[in-house]
Order: sequence, then structure tokens, then C-alpha cells
Amino acid sequence: MARALGLEPDSLLDLSQNLNPFAPDVGALAKRHLGELRRYPDPAGASQLLAEAMGVEPGRLLLANGAAEAISLAAAEIGGQVQTEPEFGLHPRGDTGPVWRSDPHTPSGRLAGRDEAADVWDEAFYALATGRWTANRDGIVVGSLTKTFACPGLRLGYLISDEAARFARRQPHWSVGSLALALLGDLLARADLSGWAAAIAAARSELVEVLAARGLEVQAADAPWVLVQAPGLREALAPHGVLVRDCAGFGLDGTARIAVPHADGLARLAAALDRAGFTDRGAGAHFVSGGGRSPGEPIERSLR
Repeated sequence: MARALGLEPDSLLDLSQNLNPFAPDVGALAKRHLGELRRYPDPAGASQLLAEAMGVEPGRLLLANGAAEAISLAAAEIGGQVQTEPEFGLHPRGDTGPVWRSDPHTPSGRLAGRDEAADVWDEAFYALATGRWTANRDGIVVGSLTKTFACPGLRLGYLISDEAARFARRQPHWSVGSLALALLGDLLARADLSGWAAAIAAARSELVEVLAARGLEVQAADAPWVLVQAPGLREALAPHGVLVRDCAGFGLDGTARIAVPHADGLARLAAALDRAGFTDRGAGAHFVSGGGRSPGEPIERSLR
């Protein structure tokens, strides 16, 4: 995208990825562990640390090369089907078998209600939405540390199951790299799940205000992103160095997904919207909010 726009990659504000905007600087932390690049990976210590942090028996947790590998291992072993569409694209689309569900749901961003059930839960964004590592539900859980710590290049994910060893048999040797394993302890020591979840909720409200003030129709629930009904928004913002996700791949034509940014990113987004012609139009956007509710309670309300 940067090449197509004639811009430097680092100059782009990438709000197409849903990463923790308040995570520690992983690059600075990585410098302490560069010597690990000369060693073969040994996941035992890192797995123990993560299991302790999550309150999970170590034998039930399998570290993976991002949530993508955790999903792939589970899908290859047990198959399955999604609960409803739209749903995250990497989940299996069989006609029968175990039911998969993301929580918070992708793309709506809504947390599952107390009465909802699934066999495989994808909790990639659960920590950022709730301030807790996991819901501790029965069944299989897959998750992503790269979202929580904003380090997708490290590829850190996990699978939790009473039969973790069953899925481990499908995993290649040295699946998670040495640098990622060495960094995990530093990342966990700096984790502030409750603080991050609260900060993301507040920043999400500020994001909604910026968008709604420009007459955009916004849907916001519990996740570190919002949905905006605005055909062509991605193309309008890209020339101004701001990237958002086109949700056509979810079957949501005319909808864009915008990650919750930090304060500097929000100011830059507001300026890009103004330059793209989305000037302040006052109230009038439809707003769906999940803030301050318990899972399972109604989340929709309109602001006029």
C-alpha cells in the first residue's frame, strides 16, 4: 500500500490491524534478547510462564506460531463449522462438527452472552475487551498474544485444551521462534490487562465521537475496533496516509473497520477525515454501543 501511494511505510497510520494501542514498545524490549537468534527454540519455560499468568494448568496450554497456527492445528484435527456468518475467515467452514465462535465476535465486536455456547472459542481479542486473559469456558480456546502486545511479527499464540497433547502432535518442531519465547517473560511482566481494557474502552468512545461528529454511521461494541457504514472510506483515507479495513470480505459491502488508535492516531485520523471531505456535520450518526453492559445484555441504542 505504501508503494502504491508513494509513501514511506513508517509514515502510514495503519488502523486496518486491531492491535493494542497501549502496548509496551516491543522493539526496545527485543534488543535485550537478540542473542537468542543464535539458539534453537525451547518453549518449555515460556509455556510455563504463560500458563501461570493465565491460571491454566501447564499441560493444557500449547504455545503456537500466532493464533493462526493454533486455529490451523485445531481445524486440521477436529474440523468444524462456524456458529454464524460473518465470522473470522480462518475458522473452518464445514457443514457439521464442532462449532467455532470468536469472542468478541469478528466482525461485530460483541462479547458472547452468558447463554451462548460453542466448542471452540477464539479469544484473540478477549483480553483487550475484558481485562481478563480468558473466560475459562469448557471446550477448546485459541488466542493471540500478538494482538494483546501489538507484535504480530513475533507470531505468539496459544491453544488451551484438556487434550493439548493431541494438537501438539500436528505442530512442527521449533514452531515458535527463540526471540519470541525469550521476550514473552518481559511482555507478561508488563501486562496491564485491566488498565488496557479500560483505556481502549475510553479511546473507543473518543473514536466514535470523532466519526459521529462527521455524520458517519458507527457501530461500536466491546472490541478494539468500530465498524463504519461509509462506502469508499478506505479509498478516501488512503491517500492521506491512513489505512482502514474494507469489510467486503466479511460480506459487509460499504462497511469499514477502524482500529481504536491512541490519542495521536485519533488526531491524525480526524485530520485525514477532514482533508478527505468528511467535515464536521454535527449529530446524526447511528451509534451501537456495548459500553458498561454485562455480556448477554442488549447493546443497541441510537444517538440522534
